Amino acid sequence: MKKVLFTHSYFYRLDPKQWKSKQPFPPLATITAASFLRSFGYEVNLFDTALRNSPDEIIAEIKSYMPDYLIIYDDSFNYLTKMCLTNMRQAAFRMIKIAKENNITVIVSSSDATDHYEKYLNSGADYIIIGEAEHTLKELLDSLDSNPQNVFRVDGIIFKSEDKFIKTTSRQIERNLDIFPIAAWDLINIDDYKKVWNDGRKEFSLNIATTRGCPFRCNWCAKPIYGNRYNSRSPQNVIDEIELLQKKFDVKYFWFCDDIFGLKLGWVQEFRDLVKQRNLNFRYKIQSRVDLLLKEDTIDALAESGADIVWVGAESGSQKILDAMDKGTSVDEIYKATTLLKSKNVKVAFFLQFGFLNETKEDIEKTIKMVLELMPDEIGISVSYPLPGTKFYEIVKEQMKEKTNWTDSDDLTLMFRNTYNPAYYKKLHRYVHKVYKKKVSIEAIKKIFTQPIRLNKNYLRSALMSFYYFPAELIDRISLKKLETLS
Repeated sequence: MKKVLFTHSYFYRLDPKQWKSKQPFPPLATITAASFLRSFGYEVNLFDTALRNSPDEIIAEIKSYMPDYLIIYDDSFNYLTKMCLTNMRQAAFRMIKIAKENNITVIVSSSDATDHYEKYLNSGADYIIIGEAEHTLKELLDSLDSNPQNVFRVDGIIFKSEDKFIKTTSRQIERNLDIFPIAAWDLINIDDYKKVWNDGRKEFSLNIATTRGCPFRCNWCAKPIYGNRYNSRSPQNVIDEIELLQKKFDVKYFWFCDDIFGLKLGWVQEFRDLVKQRNLNFRYKIQSRVDLLLKEDTIDALAESGADIVWVGAESGSQKILDAMDKGTSVDEIYKATTLLKSKNVKVAFFLQFGFLNETKEDIEKTIKMVLELMPDEIGISVSYPLPGTKFYEIVKEQMKEKTNWTDSDDLTLMFRNTYNPAYYKKLHRYVHKVYKKKVSIEAIKKIFTQPIRLNKNYLRSALMSFYYFPAELIDRISLKKLETLS
């Protein structure tokens, strides 16, 4: 059997904002595909780029392992790879070039390669996998090993033949996710990841995916790999993996990296029951929707099974903007879900998005007001980012010129015309963080005086930061006023 070297194109060091956060996760989709291939007898290895300095480091791995195939298989469970950052694209191109210089067949599966397959094939890649990739990858390798002419019959690929791009029939996604083996965690040097988390003084966490896809249709959200279908692993299957990871790596905290955790009716409740039956002890964070959280006893089941923090796509405090996004949720639901989560001692965090089409100053102020009234435990702020394949992208693509992707996740350039200029939205991102942190400081000062018996380092630290956030927020507010007049 021929040798297969897996890799991926996300280098944390090439994304300064994420590297600074010191919370790297292993490439889960990559090692899941590696495990799947290995279950059919393929010899697999991994060049994990996550903590590497440069794509050139793959040279030594290639010389040592001497693979027949290089599979650049990005982690489709990590939202960072969906952003198609140009730093990572260039890293992928470099690894492709190195592989071709060593006469290695290159196969790519990623959101960016799906959207820009011409660029990848013209840079030397031999095959691009479109959509869910495990079955396609196995069939492609089997075909290349036995009869290369049969690649035309492999569903879900794009390649070049006689200077023409050939796209085969789309592949149906796998509905029974339990057929996929547990990821090949043995290919990951977990100690290297633990060291980064420890250096950042963060509790070490590992990532688990319980689902694939999302059935909702927010018009700015791209789904190039799994589409709008939604399929779940069984709670039993997920619990088995949690037990394995706890025994193997002594991990007590997990990030369930699904687009939406526990959408299937009764799933969260069954999961909770299994956690209790096996006497498991762990905490976790998830992503969900406010409307789903309000159904049945979902929040109770989350709290009882160890949920620590729930990230919700709040996006905006303006119903006008939520409706323009085809979000399918209401501001009232954001308030209700946040209040209920807090009442069950589950932390809540907001994803917020500024700069959507026709957003006005009033809409922005409504979002800030919502944040300050609800005071989520964390906020993540972004600027509207058009991704190919979305309704949003189709509306603004004619306005986008040379810059169509961010360089890294802290780029935050608004790439189309809107109410204000791009500089305004970059400053707004910083300003809202400061407004929020200022309120955190005020709350900490209140607790110091009203609950001195519960005084701890976190309250004291937050209170002291008021000396920074009060003037910083004022300076940014003045800057925003000036940028408004320039738009």
